[in-house]
Order: sequence, then C-alpha cells, then structure tokens
Amino acid sequence: MTGGFDSAHPGFGANPWPAYARLRAMSGLPPWQGFHLASRFDDVRAIASDRRMVRGTAIFGPDMRRRMQVAENFHDMPFHERFVQTSMLERDGPDHDRLRRAVFPFFTKSRLESLRLFVTGWVEAALDRLVPQGRFDFIADLAAHLPGQVIGHLIGTDPALAPRITQWSEDTVSYFDVSRRTPARKAQAEDAVRLFHDALQALHAARKARPRDDLMSAMIGAEGAGLLSHDELIATIMQILHAGHGSTIDAMGSGLHALLTHPDQMARLRADPGLMPTAVQEMFRFAPPLVFFHRHASEDLTIAGQDWPKGTRFGLLYASANRDPEAFPEPDRFDVARRPNLHLAFGAGPHVCLGNTLARLNMEVLFSRLLARTRRIEAAGPVAWKTGLQAHGPLSLPITVATH
Repeated sequence: MTGGFDSAHPGFGANPWPAYARLRAMSGLPPWQGFHLASRFDDVRAIASDRRMVRGTAIFGPDMRRRMQVAENFHDMPFHERFVQTSMLERDGPDHDRLRRAVFPFFTKSRLESLRLFVTGWVEAALDRLVPQGRFDFIADLAAHLPGQVIGHLIGTDPALAPRITQWSEDTVSYFDVSRRTPARKAQAEDAVRLFHDALQALHAARKARPRDDLMSAMIGAEGAGLLSHDELIATIMQILHAGHGSTIDAMGSGLHALLTHPDQMARLRADPGLMPTAVQEMFRFAPPLVFFHRHASEDLTIAGQDWPKGTRFGLLYASANRDPEAFPEPDRFDVARRPNLHLAFGAGPHVCLGNTLARLNMEVLFSRLLARTRRIEAAGPVAWKTGLQAHGPLSLPITVATH
C-alpha cells in the first residue's frame, strides 16, 4: 500500500517532497488508484526507456480499449477521443515514430535557436511594461503569456489567440489528473478540444491557400505527401500546443520560486550569468512541471526487480525521481551550477519531450533578461500552488522588483 499517499491534499501542491520521500522508502512499486507507482530514479528511467512499456492502448484490442476508456471515464467525448486520445503522445511503435519524424525538423536545436531573437524581443517588451510598476504577478502578468506567443509563432497561429489556446490547453490537460475527473471537467475538456479543433481547421485552410515558413505549412506538405492523415495533423499540432503552454509556465514559476527561496543561488547567478544554462537545468530537476506519466506493460515482463503481467499500469513520478538521493547528491539542495544533472523532467525513451530545447530556450532568455533588468527581486505575498498530480507549479507568484 502507499501509506496514505494523497495527491489531492491541499498542501500537496506546495510541498509534495515528503510524500515522495516516503514512497521512495517503500519496497517495490506500491499500488495506487489502479497504478503501480515508480518513485525511484532507476525504476522510473527503466520503465520510461523500455519499448515494451507503451502509452497507448492499441495493443489491447478494441474491446479491451473500450472497457479501459469507460473505466477511466474517457468515453463519450467525440473530439477528445478523436484528437487527444489518439495523438502522438498516445501512440507507440512505428506510428509514434512516423508522427515524430514529421515534426522533428522544426524542433532541432538549430531551428529553435533561430527563435531566440523573437523570444528576447517579446520578453524585453514585457519587462519594459512590468518592471517600472515595481510589483506584479510573475505568473499572470508574464510567464503565462510567453510560451503561447513563442509556440504560436513557431506553428503560425494568430498571436491574439494565445490566451484562449492557453486556457484550452489547461482545460484539456487537467482532465488527465485522475483525482480531477468530475463531470464538469469532462464537459470542459471536450468543449476545449472542439474549440481547438475549429481554430486549427481555420489555420489549416489559410495556410493551404497561402503557405508560410511555419509548422502548420510544413505539416500540410507532409499531409499532401501521405506521411500523415488530416486528423493526425490536427491532433499533432494540438498536442504541441498543449505541451508547449502549461508545462513551461509551471517550470518558469517553480524556477523563480526556487531562486526566491534560495537567495544565495540567485546572487550567484547574477554574479555569473554564464551559469544560466545549468541553472535552468537545475530548475527542471528541482521542481519538474510534469510529475506523473503512465505506461502500460504491452506483454508479460520483468522490470524493477519484479514480474508483471501484460496490461499492468505504471505511474511514473518524475518529480520524485529527480529528488532521489541515490541519483543526485543532496537532492533537496537547489544548486545553479549542479553538474552532472541528468534529470528526468523531460522523460526518457521514445516519448522523451520533443520540445525540451524550446522550453529551455524560453527559460534562459526570460531569467537572463529579468536578472539583467533588475537589482532585486522579492516575494510580495503568499504563493498559490496547483493541486493534484498532473502538474506542479504556482498558480500565482506576486513579486516586487527594483532596478537600484
């Protein structure tokens, strides 16, 4: 048993680390809400990297898949079933690899580096507006807007759509949290996917008529070449927008919170801006935005020292793995110069996060410019945290800044 592990507890979002430590101290992979929880670094990495462990349910056949849908309350959601439950994230093997290849050219380091000027310009303009105020909410006024603008620029969406896309993404992704699957959230998630679909259909039509140098235009070319279907195109773009919004916002919020609660490390980073890449890596290790992902055993297998039958569901706790003392010296210490730092915030194996380079780029630019434009940053009130196990990060983070 999991010893009272309760991710829905009001205090879990702000401080989940003691609960993760208790899980790591347990033997094996303890059961919890239909999953076996992997909380130690080696176990999480082994399961995530093993191709016999799959995200999707196609291997179980249509009858079993339907029973699993109903059991998890993912049924009777036509748009969600069509574009979210069959996205690249929920595909495995050759289909997953095919879809990943279709978008990979837009996520190479060199391609994404070309966005640095755009990101810097957007951040500078935002700081021009916010820094003179002296006080603002880091999440609502700054972090919540940057990822949507950047990923939208990459894909080709209208910048004015960014706030709505962010909300659609939040409404869709939050329904994956097993502790938050209420009827209201189910309806909200389905409606969000429908609105998302309509917006992307309109963009598809516009780019088909007049292509540009953006991801939607490139994907239309791949569709025309028979590399993916139209539904797969819409589902893939939708997933990239989902993944590129909430998780980066959460990482930014947790990253600044780590600096605020470790002023010695903020001072160290100010004194040596060259540490920014390692500091961002440490932000992702110290408080990963995506803390829980699942896998299914596609066959009878042995892993993490035990035998498991086909169909066993595993819950991978990336946040817990990143605080495992067997993998990281002094794991609860935030160190902007930590090396090596081979964390699991972006997952591992076939489903490793496609946008990890873009997330780091956003973070490096944002924190570099914020520190360069200020002499002091301090917390200005209580921090509100997300609850549940799907995502970790502040909902609000009020701060004061000074330039002298």
